Amino acid sequence: MKQTILNYKALAFVLAFGLLNACSDDVNDDTIDPETPVEDSRWITIAGAKMGDEPGDGNGGTLIYAVTSEDAKDPTISINPFENGFVAPSNRTARLQASEDGSTIFNISYAGDTGGIYTKYTVEGGQTFTQTGTEVSISEYVGTAPRWIKLFDGDQTGSAVYVSTEHQIDDNDTPDDATDDTYLRTSATIGIVTLDLVNSSIKNFQSYEVPLSDEEEANGYYISRIDMPTLNAAGDKLYIGARLSKVDPATVESDSDYEILGSKTIVVDYPSLLNATVITSSVGHGNTNGYRSINAFEYNGSVYQANQSDPEGSYILKIDADNQYDDSYDFNLDDALGVTGAYILAWRPAANGKGVLAYRHDGSQEGLAGRGESFFALVDLNAKTATKIEEIPYDVDMEMFQYQGFAVDGNEIYFTAASVGQNGNIYVIDTETGVVTKGAELENAEGSHFIGAW
Repeated sequence: MKQTILNYKALAFVLAFGLLNACSDDVNDDTIDPETPVEDSRWITIAGAKMGDEPGDGNGGTLIYAVTSEDAKDPTISINPFENGFVAPSNRTARLQASEDGSTIFNISYAGDTGGIYTKYTVEGGQTFTQTGTEVSISEYVGTAPRWIKLFDGDQTGSAVYVSTEHQIDDNDTPDDATDDTYLRTSATIGIVTLDLVNSSIKNFQSYEVPLSDEEEANGYYISRIDMPTLNAAGDKLYIGARLSKVDPATVESDSDYEILGSKTIVVDYPSLLNATVITSSVGHGNTNGYRSINAFEYNGSVYQANQSDPEGSYILKIDADNQYDDSYDFNLDDALGVTGAYILAWRPAANGKGVLAYRHDGSQEGLAGRGESFFALVDLNAKTATKIEEIPYDVDMEMFQYQGFAVDGNEIYFTAASVGQNGNIYVIDTETGVVTKGAELENAEGSHFIGAW
């Protein structure tokens, strides 16, 4: 029989009260550490993106709901964020981040009148998310639709980025010929802001132009989108993923049929955000900016980064402590999974270097949302292996294009799997053993979908 969870705050109080009273006869009060958790658990926050105009667009807003990790693993539990959840402020799909222990949710609203406003919430279970600290707007720095993530520095800092571009033309018009304009290059000006997540304040902001090589720019290449700033292990460099676009220098029209260059990353000093350089992989080609989910993670002294739109299928690339790509590290998803055209939609490793990855590939059928059916795999950064997780009941309407979050608790990773507009479940994988647990049922709404666990 399914159980529907409505009020975890009261339940948590009752459990805590009962446990403290049960222990009071056996333990002296002065030996109790008030900061020690009553039970070995953490909150798991589930997010759903409501349909706007079309199934799977996520433009109707974001609702979040928190359960304990024990209940997240319980298939007799049923939760419905769309009916009972907390509305995360955002005109479209909210951009969510969580503290490492799951006790805090960070949100920056996306688009609309409230776009670019940062808020922080204490997770108290169910639909109870209590705002803490002050709201901060970063829209004047990076616009009302910012691309941002939380740096892995102990929940201290967030970073948002943007890029603006302008085609530069040498106007050589003469009275007899008005067609002598010569394309020079396309400038790309980036902006980077860092946000104090603890004190809810702006830490730093820098904006400047980041060029490519003279040859690349003469051929019409430019940085058209940036995202997913990631802090290196030393804490002195920030890596920013980049997407390249191209124009035809002869016409200055967008060029869609061109050579895909080696994957690139912008490297800046941290915390100053200055002295930008661009590094290039000779292993992977395509973009490194990702989309909604964090695209790069520090592990064992290096940063591992997914790429997208690679002609050979997505790679996981490696940037070493020297702040250069390690081109001896060759981890191709096509080879590992035995597919063609693998495209990494979202991924997250645990501390052991093993993680969960959402992907699609050539031949993925388009479902209700008009996007390709997606799948999950267990990946191992050390062994460079990837194995499809077969325990998931895949369906043509299960797509993770907007997927954002995986909740990591030790070696376990929590994630959501549900088709657009259909019920699904929370799943938990022990990355060390590969054992998959089917957890709580997720009740969906028409045209809506789940975008992850935090």
